[in-house]
Amino acid sequence: MKKPKVGFFEFTCCEGCQLTVLSLGDKLLDLFESVDIVNFREASSYKGQDYEIAFIEGSISTSKDIERVKEIRARAKICVALGACAHLGGVNAIRNFQRQSDVRWRTYGDKAWLFDSILAQPIDAVIKVDHVIPECPIDKKEFLRVTASILLGKKPFIPDYPVCVECKMKGNVCLFHKPNPIACMGPLTRAGCGAACPSVGNACEGCRGLIPDPNLSAWEEVLKEYGLSIEDILKFYHMYNGLMGVRR
Repeated sequence: MKKPKVGFFEFTCCEGCQLTVLSLGDKLLDLFESVDIVNFREASSYKGQDYEIAFIEGSISTSKDIERVKEIRARAKICVALGACAHLGGVNAIRNFQRQSDVRWRTYGDKAWLFDSILAQPIDAVIKVDHVIPECPIDKKEFLRVTASILLGKKPFIPDYPVCVECKMKGNVCLFHKPNPIACMGPLTRAGCGAACPSVGNACEGCRGLIPDPNLSAWEEVLKEYGLSIEDILKFYHMYNGLMGVRR
């Protein structure tokens, strides 16, 4: 049977999601038996252009990015946003809340005028995205599960309940209820990470995006109850979800 051809592509990002794929070990070899990877810069210098499935990492942050991602979409039958930057705009979107001329100057110095940087945005702001693998970086098991579903022609399962559910299932003490309370985006954030950050005492910062119809006002009331200002609240939003209005 003819194997589907797959390409991996990157825009503005650390490429950590692609490195996660490469770290799959024997499972990656199993994947190679099911697909023909024709474009994956982290793994090979070969650049085939006849892919059917495109995994795209990174946010769109230049005019040239817009042109390139549209070309990828035109070639691919299925496009998958790989990780928080492609899904939400990610940490790159933090700069959207600053004067862009200042951002360019701090980054490129007196060569800033050479770069056509624009406001960072997720790939679905430019092209149609068929599936999303969220998180920063992606989870290995979820990548394999979602990819298997796509290859079988099924809709991948991505949880639509909050991280708090996974915290409860693990028996974690809520970070808000600890002697020194820690503000956490778990009540708003899409589960699927196994409550990775709260389980080791760190706040969830929302890297998997928000659940459908999150109760933002109730969460903000909780934060205010613990003495956090609007500025403190916005810091949580802006880490991964600064473009949300409410992005999922």
